[in-house]
Amino acid sequence: MVQRARSREHGVQGRLKERRVAKFVQILATIAFVVGGIMLLCAPAPAQTPMGMNAPGAVFAPTRFTVVDEGKAGAPDVVLIPGLSSGRAVWDAEAKLLTPNYRLHLVQVNGFAGQPAGLNATGEILPALVDELHGYIAASGMHPVVVGHSLGGLLALMLAAKYPGDVRKMVIVDTLPFYATLYSPQATVEGIRPQAEAMKQQVLSFPDDQFAMVAPMMAHQLVKDPEGAKIVGGWSVSSDRKVVASAMVEDMLTDMRGQVGSIKTPTLVLYEHDPTLTMPNADSYEALMKAGYQPMPHVTLVRVDDSRHFIMYDQPAKFDAAVEGFLK
Repeated sequence: MVQRARSREHGVQGRLKERRVAKFVQILATIAFVVGGIMLLCAPAPAQTPMGMNAPGAVFAPTRFTVVDEGKAGAPDVVLIPGLSSGRAVWDAEAKLLTPNYRLHLVQVNGFAGQPAGLNATGEILPALVDELHGYIAASGMHPVVVGHSLGGLLALMLAAKYPGDVRKMVIVDTLPFYATLYSPQATVEGIRPQAEAMKQQVLSFPDDQFAMVAPMMAHQLVKDPEGAKIVGGWSVSSDRKVVASAMVEDMLTDMRGQVGSIKTPTLVLYEHDPTLTMPNADSYEALMKAGYQPMPHVTLVRVDDSRHFIMYDQPAKFDAAVEGFLK
């Protein structure tokens, strides 16, 4: 009798744990698109110069991100910003393509992909990042193309809106001007705030081992390519979850719809399209993209079929051709 009672108790506890994991997976499936960018922190090669990491001769030492410079000295500048939780390694393939003809500045936000949180551990993150990006660009005396994926795309939009003279061109990779429209086209910042804060608490409350367990499930919401999904799922836990959760909330609560019309920077927007996904729904997502960027005067939208959030992994040839063609 005692053994049967214990067995039933263990069974109930097991089912409760399974339900909690299942519930969290559902939450992650919802926010996976927002938490788009969970890549490995790759150490720079010896020939690279990491700005802000005790680099000799650095003209600007950012405190909220680091930069690795590579490519052709004196060539046109390209600043590449990864997404939420991502490391600069997300641009590895693109960097190989561009380094012969461009000078690349590969950004990584502190607290993402294994990098120490530093000042991003407290206070607002996104506005401070934008100001430091401006400082880095101004101190370097460049007028770059800025390429941003997901949260990086939002930072690029914020930079172009606040400092219009900084950016020569932009490439925005799978970024909505206001992510909350995924839930409702009529969404407002105050209306989505409680949901964003609730998601933050869910992300922070989950034990590390269980968060690691569901990471591969979330990765497949973001990447179709099996190897890419394996990388994304395996390295998502290397980020500082407090920084990620705080940046996620800021991401969801930043509404650029009223400002994109004033951004005159020539811009290429690449966006995913995968009818097998329910979040985001491919057709409604395309409509949101077109509506979100419609006020922008010099924008070109390109749909990349058979891809999810990490277009650079799912359709590398199409991605490379679009980016390289726009930069020329």
